[in-house]
Amino acid sequence: MRVGIGYDVHKLDKRRKLILGGVEIAFHKGLLGHSDADVLVHAIIDALLGAAGLRDIGVQFPPDDPEFKNISSLVLLNRMSKLLDKKGLEIVNIDAVVIAEQPKLSPLIEDMRRNISRTLDIDLEQVMVKATTTDGLGFIGAGEGIAASSVAMLEEK
Repeated sequence: MRVGIGYDVHKLDKRRKLILGGVEIAFHKGLLGHSDADVLVHAIIDALLGAAGLRDIGVQFPPDDPEFKNISSLVLLNRMSKLLDKKGLEIVNIDAVVIAEQPKLSPLIEDMRRNISRTLDIDLEQVMVKATTTDGLGFIGAGEGIAASSVAMLEEK
């Protein structure tokens, strides 16, 4: 068994769409980044990379590479899955949390879980996504950004 952790944070911007877990969310701000800036998927990718011993998302998918400009993070997650296959590793489970003051995410959690499990070709029960707030504290509480954290467990095939 191998365990990895991942964390990501992006600034909110009025000129961007908000995408979390591959779900486009109706909100007046989106996340700023080179790709679609999906913090949830980025945290999951980093957790998987850590467990696989493959460093981090910036090494695998460099933020200055034009190939990744505005790319869907689900495409990156799919590529991550192929990296795991090459290393002979499979996902046991993923547990992730999105930290955002707004918008309310609970009605969208199951769609996020489905997108992630479908992209990784694993059972829905292997993916858990939760959401929380900071009760108005810090940059997240002030509505300046959104963060996500994830843990992933892998095993050899």
